Amino acid sequence: MAVFVLALSAACFLGLGFVLQQHAAQQAPRADLLHWRLLLDLLRMPQWLLGTGFMITGLILSALALNKGEVSLVEPLLATNLIFAMALARVLTRQTLGRSGWAGVLLLALGVTAFIVAGRPTGGGPPAGELRHWLVVGTVVGLTLLLISTARRLPLFEEATVLALAAGLLYGLQDALTRTTTQRLDHQGLEAVLRSWQPYAVVAAGVVGLLLVQSAFEAAPLRMSLPALTAAQPITGIACAVGFLGDRLRVTPGALAWQAAGLVAIVVGVVVIGRHPALPGTVGDTLESSGELPDDTTGGTTDGTTDGATADGAAESAADDPPADPPADRPADPD
Repeated sequence: MAVFVLALSAACFLGLGFVLQQHAAQQAPRADLLHWRLLLDLLRMPQWLLGTGFMITGLILSALALNKGEVSLVEPLLATNLIFAMALARVLTRQTLGRSGWAGVLLLALGVTAFIVAGRPTGGGPPAGELRHWLVVGTVVGLTLLLISTARRLPLFEEATVLALAAGLLYGLQDALTRTTTQRLDHQGLEAVLRSWQPYAVVAAGVVGLLLVQSAFEAAPLRMSLPALTAAQPITGIACAVGFLGDRLRVTPGALAWQAAGLVAIVVGVVVIGRHPALPGTVGDTLESSGELPDDTTGGTTDGTTDGATADGAAESAADDPPADPPADRPADPD
């Protein structure tokens, strides 16, 4: 029960943090995309700092959950962060949940339940050797670099989705390595942890993942990035857990079928929720829903007069005035 409470609490803080971070990141200069100065600019934004505080709290809670339960159990529960993100976004945008929103929530909940019940994740299997560790880590890092390289050649909205996928891969790897680190801390002590490479890989994955996800938040609306991030992280974490942590899942044909169906339901539910109108796009979208559009968004003035109305008035004034005489150095048009 403690694992469920910790994992769901972590998902809550992560979801709230992502929404606040995206609201701040979209205000950063576009030239900062995929540059470290993006993080420096964001550090000066109170809303981003608040969102980062929520995210760090979520990471601490998820680390505690991973210390008490298997990665293959915790990761599907962390995927519910999108529901909490949607709840906060609904408050900001004043959008109702609607049938599509409830359908996404139901799919996500059923997917998590089906995977956990069918797979019955358990630990205690023999952990893999260093070679398999490096093979799994190298595969995840290689796929991440490939996605980043591909993203830079795509239009901005598609780039955000691919960058979020890359961040999800790193976060899933980070979760698996976090469990390795906490297990070593419990059994061998702090000195053994500091002499191993896993904690430093956790920090590196977290920092690079943070840059990728903030760049994704800056590049496009939240609905273009958060679903991809939320779907990629649990799948990668589960693959890493089975690959080198010794996590075990039931492998009977029926169990595998339900596990696959559960993962598909999780991904589809994440996408459906992510495309719901309650998830904000830009600051303009959020202000528009609350009736507080800025002047440059409406193309109008503070008294509600639009540029179009101003242009129409100017055209009418020009029509009332007599035509000007042609310039002296320009001959009149022939009859």
